[in-house]
Amino acid sequence: MSNVEQYKITTEPFYAPQGNEIEWYEAAYSKRLPVMVKGPTGCGKSRFIEYMAWKLQRPLITVACNEDMTASDLTGRYLLDANGTRWVDGPLTIAARLGAICYLDEIVEARQDTTVVIHPLTDHRRALPLDKKGEMVEAHEDFQLVISYNPGYQSLMKDLKQSTKQRFVGMDFDYASGDLEASILMKETGIDEEIAHKLVTVGQTARNLKGHGLDEGISTRLMVYAASLIDSGLSATEACRLAMVRPITDDADIRSTLDHAIDAVFGE
Repeated sequence: MSNVEQYKITTEPFYAPQGNEIEWYEAAYSKRLPVMVKGPTGCGKSRFIEYMAWKLQRPLITVACNEDMTASDLTGRYLLDANGTRWVDGPLTIAARLGAICYLDEIVEARQDTTVVIHPLTDHRRALPLDKKGEMVEAHEDFQLVISYNPGYQSLMKDLKQSTKQRFVGMDFDYASGDLEASILMKETGIDEEIAHKLVTVGQTARNLKGHGLDEGISTRLMVYAASLIDSGLSATEACRLAMVRPITDDADIRSTLDHAIDAVFGE
C-alpha cells in the first residue's frame, strides 16, 4: 500500500448535511483554499471533514491538537537510531508532500507559537520551511489545510490570532435541527424514532442551560452514546444519565435539573 493510500478513507462516513456546507467546501477545495470550521463540541465538524475527504477521494491526516504540542510535532524532527540520526516527517509535512488534506482539530488547544508554523502554507507561498533540516517543502498541488475550533468555549487566552484567522475561509457549524438530529441518531444506532426524538428533547433542554450553569450543552455525539447504551439494553433514564448528564457537569443542582427532565421526558 502506498503512503497516499494508507490515509484514504475507503468507507463512506455517514454525514447528514444541514445546509450548503458540502457545496461550500467543494468550492474551497477546488481552489485549495484553507478552511476553518467553527462550532460547538460534538456537532459533527470532524465527521464532515472525513466525509469530504472521502467524497473528494483525498487522503486525510488528522492531528488532535493539545497544549503540549510543539512545532516539531507538526513538522518533524531528527531521531536517534542505530545508524546515528535520521529525519522523520511530522503529519503536516507528510500531508504537504503527499497532497493530503491536513486537519488540525481544536487548533486553539495548541500554543500560539506552534500555530505560526502553518502560516506559509496558507498564503501564496504554499510552502513549509523545515528550519532544522534546511529544507523548504513545496506543498503538493492537492494539499489543503483545515482547522477546527469551538469559539464558544475559548477564553481570550485561547483564541486564534487575527493573523491566523484571516488566512482561512470560515464555515460555521451548529447542532442539527431536532428532526435531523433524531434521524442521525436513528441512522447511527438503529433506535426507533420515538426514543430518538425523546433523546433530542433532553439534549435541547441541556443546551438551554448553557451560560446558566453549563459551559457546554449536550452534543450530538453524547446523544449517540446514550442511544447506543439503550440499544445495549440499559433503560433510557440510565443511558441518559450515564451518557448525557454525568460527562458534562459535576454540579449537583444542574444534575438534578437534568435528571428530572429525563424522568419527565421518558415517564420513568
